[in-house]
Amino acid sequence: MSGLLALLDDVAGIAKVAAASVDDISVAAAKAGTKAAGVVIDDAAVTPKYVTGFEPARELPIIWRIARGSFINKLVFLLPAALLLSAFAPWLIPPLLILGGSYLCFEGAEKIVHVLMPHDDHSGGPDGSHDIGDPMHLEEEKVKGAIKTDFILSAEIMVLSLSTIDNPSIWIQAATLAVVGIAVTVGVYGVVAIIVKMDDLGLWISRNAALGLTRALGRGIVKGMPWLLRLLAIVGTAAMLWVGGSIIVHSLHEMGWHMPEDAIKGLAKSLSGGQGFANWAAIALMDFVLGFLYGLTLIPIGTKIVAPLWAALFGGAKAKAH
Repeated sequence: MSGLLALLDDVAGIAKVAAASVDDISVAAAKAGTKAAGVVIDDAAVTPKYVTGFEPARELPIIWRIARGSFINKLVFLLPAALLLSAFAPWLIPPLLILGGSYLCFEGAEKIVHVLMPHDDHSGGPDGSHDIGDPMHLEEEKVKGAIKTDFILSAEIMVLSLSTIDNPSIWIQAATLAVVGIAVTVGVYGVVAIIVKMDDLGLWISRNAALGLTRALGRGIVKGMPWLLRLLAIVGTAAMLWVGGSIIVHSLHEMGWHMPEDAIKGLAKSLSGGQGFANWAAIALMDFVLGFLYGLTLIPIGTKIVAPLWAALFGGAKAKAH
């Protein structure tokens, strides 16, 4: 009888430890998800462009293919890499964050410049957006481009999440990153699926609803979707620059260069009085401006040096594959 009681006591102790671990994981995942929210917004805003121009029947399959690639990015490649990084080279995390933030600033600034100074581009682009001869080939290139973009954004999400986990246990870190990765992927691509099918839903309502008011609502959804997609593009670009700028400033602070973050916080406090949302908005605006200005300096580097080098290294292999 005493042995049974001892066994039950051990089981109860294990249960308490497990419950505490689950609580640690949930708290860490919530904290990490909040930290990565800006990148998540950007991911959700950027992805719909990859399914525009296709037949409605292909939209959800394309989103599923991109989402599956995102799961593989996060859980197969990035999660083990993040754990190895945390265990053996934690000093590399801030420089990697700066590299990812630089990419976001470059992308956001380039989009703004392209809108302000549009020009014809027949290069095809990394996502094959100008190659419209073969719909299946275009779909393949779009999916590949989306997964590549997702990899960079997912890397930012996973590294940002890792930087917020205080628990040294590798199992807690792994479980937290897995929870964040799954939740973010389901959330982002679930929202994207809803967005890209809203016009089909509006069209169905406008044709099948019994009430005139409901049919008018359906027509309003159809007419409003292009504006919503434009708004998402604007939000996505702004999020890129804001998140990129904030990542770089915070990472520099972690590396010992405190001046940029201290200057931004000091100026924001003087403008807002250090009050709640106003203070946050002032910091976010300065991070956005900094990200845009930094991104402008990266455009010639990216277009004149990095892109040709990338094409020289991988363009030949790609051409042979086709």
